[in-house]
Amino acid sequence: MHHPVIERELELKLVLSPERSVPVPARLLYLTDDPYAVHITFHTGSSTPVNWTFARELLVEGVFRPCGHGDVRIWPTRVGDEAVLCMALSSPDGDALLEAPAPSVSAWLERTLRIVPPGTEVDRLGLDAALAELLAPTPADDLWMRDPWPSDESVDGE
Repeated sequence: MHHPVIERELELKLVLSPERSVPVPARLLYLTDDPYAVHITFHTGSSTPVNWTFARELLVEGVFRPCGHGDVRIWPTRVGDEAVLCMALSSPDGDALLEAPAPSVSAWLERTLRIVPPGTEVDRLGLDAALAELLAPTPADDLWMRDPWPSDESVDGE
C-alpha cells in the first residue's frame, strides 16, 4: 500500500525576547500511515535536529484559536501586519516559543486534510487487515483443535 508523505520546509522564528528572535529552519511532515500526528523537525545548527510530534487536530484548532495544554500550546496572532502561528513547546530540556508563518502552515495543513480528511484517519491505520491477519487460522491451529490429552472421562486406550 502506498503511504503518501506531505512535507514543507519553512523558516520559523525562535522568540528570545519581545525585541529579538532568531530564524530556525524547520520541516513539517505528515505521514499518512501515522494519520493522527504531525511531525516538526527543527534544524537548530547542532548535529542533531530537534523533533516534535503532536496531534494534527491540535494544529488544525490552533490555526483558528488558542488551544493545547502542557507540552504543546498553539495560537494564531499577528506580528505587525503578518499572520503568525505561535507554538509554545515545553520539555524537560527547556521551553521554546516559536512563530510560524500562518499562511504557509495553513496551506500545508490543508494538503494533509485533503489527503486524509478528518474522521477518516482510522481507515489509514489498517486495523481491520491487521486484526484479520492476527486472527487468521494457521496450520498449527489444527493441532490445538484436536484433543491431544485424554479427558478425565475417557477410558484408557480410547
